[in-house]
Amino acid sequence: MTAATAPDVIGLWDRSVGTHPEAPALVTPHRVWTYEEADRLTDAWADSLAGQDAGPGRLVGLAFPDPARTVLGMVAALKAGAGFTVLDDRLPAAARAALVRRTDAAVWLGDGGHAPAGAYVPVGLSAVRPPVRHRPDDAAYVLFTSGSTGEPKGTVVERDALGRFAAGVAERLELTPGDRWLQVASLGFDVVIEEVFPALAVGAAVVCRAGTRALDAEELHTAMDRTRTTVVELSTQYWLEYARWLTATGLTTPPELRTVVVGGERMDPAPYRAWQARQPASLAHVYGLTECTVSSAFYTGLLPEGAEEVPLGTPLRDVEISVRRDGRPVPDGETGEIHIGGPLLARGFLGDEAATARRFVPDPAAPAPGARVYVTGDLGRIDADGHLVFLGRVDDQVKIRGHRLEPARVERALCENPEVDQAVVFPDPGTGTALWAFTVPADPHRAPPPGAAVRPAAAERDAMIRPLARALPEWAVPRVHYRVAVLPKNPHGKIDKKLLAAWAADADRTTPAEPYHPAEATPVERDEPLGTVLTAFRDVLGAPGLGPDDDFFAHGGQSLLAMRLLARLRDSFPAAAGLRASTLFACPTPRLTAAALDARETART
Repeated sequence: MTAATAPDVIGLWDRSVGTHPEAPALVTPHRVWTYEEADRLTDAWADSLAGQDAGPGRLVGLAFPDPARTVLGMVAALKAGAGFTVLDDRLPAAARAALVRRTDAAVWLGDGGHAPAGAYVPVGLSAVRPPVRHRPDDAAYVLFTSGSTGEPKGTVVERDALGRFAAGVAERLELTPGDRWLQVASLGFDVVIEEVFPALAVGAAVVCRAGTRALDAEELHTAMDRTRTTVVELSTQYWLEYARWLTATGLTTPPELRTVVVGGERMDPAPYRAWQARQPASLAHVYGLTECTVSSAFYTGLLPEGAEEVPLGTPLRDVEISVRRDGRPVPDGETGEIHIGGPLLARGFLGDEAATARRFVPDPAAPAPGARVYVTGDLGRIDADGHLVFLGRVDDQVKIRGHRLEPARVERALCENPEVDQAVVFPDPGTGTALWAFTVPADPHRAPPPGAAVRPAAAERDAMIRPLARALPEWAVPRVHYRVAVLPKNPHGKIDKKLLAAWAADADRTTPAEPYHPAEATPVERDEPLGTVLTAFRDVLGAPGLGPDDDFFAHGGQSLLAMRLLARLRDSFPAAAGLRASTLFACPTPRLTAAALDARETART
């Protein structure tokens, strides 16, 4: 595809409208929008946006409480010639306010509780689409990723890149008008782009949830079955939870589901092979970065028996991937840093020319002058079959539940507490789904002996977490804290995280929470459902010493483990059928959860 033939993203939409006007474009729990109906509505919205000075070079902010109207707002903004940005309702208020200021949107659409002042919802269907002259290099959207400076980076993706990306993914996954792609990602996460635009490019349907609340494994399965979903994209850890639930219940994927796209974190070959041996739906392993328009490579084959890594696959059309050392390509099979080039590269970072220049660099290996390449910071190699294989990170950047995070951002936030002198955070060694924090107290008298780690008291832990929870998304807040006398270094001069993890394991072995013995407990503690609930908490958290009043989140619990816990509880208690992961925020201890179950059971009888 050349620059002259690259489709504009709204050109792809118009082709779908013209070819499949009566086909479903959006499927929601309450109605189905055909392409013709959605086209009329988004024309009217685009006309309203144009009247608010939203056009080429400007952004439209979207702050709806439901995915369907967010998708309609994306299309309307692009029709008006503007780009869009999405305000994630799960961000803390301070973080949302900062993003609103930085985007400087011409106008905000939305009516959610998180919507900025002045946001509105256009009305009417009678308007015609405004005549707009847009260019391929106009901004299509701006989405934010974690930044090492303490401020998220806004990545600016242009219309040409978005149109090429949508066509490339549709081609690789062989999407057809009969497909239905379930939207499950957070609306501020770039995966939402992949869930929406490849489907709309070919006349397929985007299946939208009623709200933005995360679905647990059972809800996900039910939603896919009910809506006849054919494609879904899950983060690696989310997919593992779903696969675990399927195995535990003896079920297989819904009959209409044909492809599960999985990515965001390094993949263990064992569960990948187990899925391929048992589940009807195929897997597509995906690799990409926000700065390169979501996804750059897909692996859709059967994993060979002897493979030690799940490959990242081969590039999409219009994507150029190379493995380099000191800026020069290395032979296939050798390890180097992954570089991505081609027309799917983002323009750069919003308002940050210095960071743009550091990561989007001139490509001396390209035949065309002015070509750029993105330096990913990922290590990899090209295997004998021509597939890209991921081998780790050059720097300390980590992935938490599919989200990229610069630990320095969280470490700096911890050190803003006057009681903390130094801090380091990293994913827990067991699941990699939650952050651990190790802090050195400013007062040496409060430090444990050298070589030891201790958990701070609940009040101290809460004092450290509270300011972070106001500024950071939930997945970026470390829930398990240890206090140490010093941050040990390895022979290379870097903080020895393996040694810190060993200190933590020793601390948990030698000073566990008081074990729960029903025979010795009070009459209230002997009663069910507390005993069964406590066992489930302990098993899910891997904490055999957990007590009835210990906090789920203070012991490493997070949303994915909450899903696993609720699945366990549903197996034991009919009253748990209506519980959701959010219940644990109100009832974070075994005793409180047991009381909630008891109350629900009483209400049932």
